[in-house]
Amino acid sequence: MKQSVVNDENKSSNVRDHSSRITRSRAKALGLSGGLPPLHPSAKQDNKPVSRANSKRSAASSSNKPAMSSAACPPQKKRAVLKDVTNITCGDLYRSISATKGQPSRQEKKNTTQKQVHVTPPKDPGNGRENIVDENIKVAEKEKLETGSTLSQISNPIESIKANTLSVVCKMIDSSQNVSQISPSSREGSELCMQQESSDDGSVIDIDSKHMDPLMCSLYAADIFSNLYTRQVDRRPLAGYMEKLQRDINQGMRGILVDWLVEVSEEYRLVPDTLYLTVNLIDRFLSENYIEKQKLQLLGVTCMLISAKYEEICAPRVEEFCFITDNTYTKEEVVDMESRVLNYLAFQLSVPTTKKFLRRFIQAAQVSYKAPSVELEFLANYLAELTLIDYNFLKYLPSLIAASAVFLARWTLDQSDHPWNPTLEHYTRYKSPELKNAVFELQDLQLNVNRCMLNAIREKYKQSKFMCVSTLRSAKPVQTLF
Repeated sequence: MKQSVVNDENKSSNVRDHSSRITRSRAKALGLSGGLPPLHPSAKQDNKPVSRANSKRSAASSSNKPAMSSAACPPQKKRAVLKDVTNITCGDLYRSISATKGQPSRQEKKNTTQKQVHVTPPKDPGNGRENIVDENIKVAEKEKLETGSTLSQISNPIESIKANTLSVVCKMIDSSQNVSQISPSSREGSELCMQQESSDDGSVIDIDSKHMDPLMCSLYAADIFSNLYTRQVDRRPLAGYMEKLQRDINQGMRGILVDWLVEVSEEYRLVPDTLYLTVNLIDRFLSENYIEKQKLQLLGVTCMLISAKYEEICAPRVEEFCFITDNTYTKEEVVDMESRVLNYLAFQLSVPTTKKFLRRFIQAAQVSYKAPSVELEFLANYLAELTLIDYNFLKYLPSLIAASAVFLARWTLDQSDHPWNPTLEHYTRYKSPELKNAVFELQDLQLNVNRCMLNAIREKYKQSKFMCVSTLRSAKPVQTLF
């Protein structure tokens, strides 16, 4: 009995305490039970002193007389339904748009309709919130019909802007197709990206649409190679650095070094990209740095170490490169040369070599065959690697060398048709006359006209796993094509 009195006392004191927070759920519960305190207490209650004992008695008696407490408290005003706050910005937008056209705003229509709805109160006080929600839905549907004309007036200018923009873009595309081709001498910098022809021609086959493998990056291939065409100009070695700067080494020493590095890459089973990057780093460093012939091999193994770290999954250790030189150089010398090369190159190791262009050009050449030709791929790679040893090919861009290798490989395998077609012309960005000089010099390497004794690459591609492509020769001379 004492415990119940204490509970009633706590409950009554919480109800009478006006400073405590009353939530909506608590107010609804107190309203149903008749224990909701008045919002504005009378002056008599404020002036009347209440003792602690009397408050307990009144609290105990209030639980037995719910009718009296409800009569003393005025009826609680129903709280308005919370509106969608996200419509405030939209309402301001419609108000600004309709005000310019002399039409009533959407918010004004909504307020007028809501006033008409709230004239008749709901019969069932328990379901009042649901009835108001249903009425708001009806009002929204009505406003949607009324504002349909306003929305259509707004959408028409947007459609007209889209149509005008589309027509301007079409005119720009048509005008860009009439631009004449750029000469080979102007293939520098970003101008290389503007020579790409339109693929709307029916004779050009799309080589990117057939690849479902996301690793092929079909959606971004065109943009990637456009960037490579620009980068190949910025990160290429000087063509005549041997005559201008180097006095202690010559072209023959460079050829011997590269031929030895081919054997090293075969010994450690390095990927071809490592070999191409190694030769590029060597030539770029020698373009502006004088070096003695005693340090030339050190430069070669150091550049291969850097390239292996960049291209390989598991690169050989420094000790292995020291061992391959018969311990001619110590680990400290290799590390010191590595720091010297990287600081000079400013760590710019992402180089568009001939191998990177060759992959895409071979892919474009394979579409003319019913089945992919592995022999064509091996032969093109063989011809491209031959150019690494020859110092004279530094005057050609990597993309031009790759296109020339594909041209000569196709002609070597099949002399019944011209090796160049619109698809190759589109993806390589070179026409057949532009490849003339490079193809002639490349054929001299293939036939070994100068009787070069550096045979590492020839022996490499004489193996059966490469289908002995180094022994192939064309029956007809390539000069008949130009």
